[in-house]
Amino acid sequence: MRANYHEELEGVLDALHSMGLIVETAITEASSALMDPDLAKAEAVVSDDAQLDAMHEDLEFRCLSLLALQAPVAGELRTIVSAIRVVFELARMGDLAAHVAKIARLRFPESALPESLRGNFERMSQVCIQMTRLANASLKNRDAEAARRMAEIDHEMDSLRRDHFGVLLGEDWSGTVEQAIDVALVGRYYERFADHAVAVARRVIYIITGEVPEGEEWPNA
Repeated sequence: MRANYHEELEGVLDALHSMGLIVETAITEASSALMDPDLAKAEAVVSDDAQLDAMHEDLEFRCLSLLALQAPVAGELRTIVSAIRVVFELARMGDLAAHVAKIARLRFPESALPESLRGNFERMSQVCIQMTRLANASLKNRDAEAARRMAEIDHEMDSLRRDHFGVLLGEDWSGTVEQAIDVALVGRYYERFADHAVAVARRVIYIITGEVPEGEEWPNA
């Protein structure tokens, strides 16, 4: 019975990693549809978000079942409780990727991004993809040191967000009100995506070490 339980627990962690890979694909495709308007890609990301929602529900149920039926202790309890939180963070990241895709779809065949901010958003999307890959790898490999790098990477996202506002609020801004709204929303989606990736890394560190990183660098998204 106990061997079965450990197999189920490992199965939950493997499923979280699979979910993370789907999230990585979602943000990659949504960003691609935003940078180079592509209606099919945007539609696919929006449609595929239902798969992440279903995984969220299934994994949460599996975790709660393990809590109720197996009376986990110590590291096992820590892992299950953290897994419930990680699956929530991943689901929200999927939702944010879908929000980016919806803006790309809304403005198609035009781009939602003014040329003055294209480079800024390209880098934002690259940072989000990098953070998702790092979160997935740290979870799969049970690598706390890799997870700790997440906070440092998030500093770049904060800097990009400040640069973005500098352009948006600067005297040289010549975009429309509609473009300003799109830019503000998409920037917020990328920023929140990064926050959720940091929260995943925070939980991975807790699973591995039993310690929860604290401080401004480690928001509990």
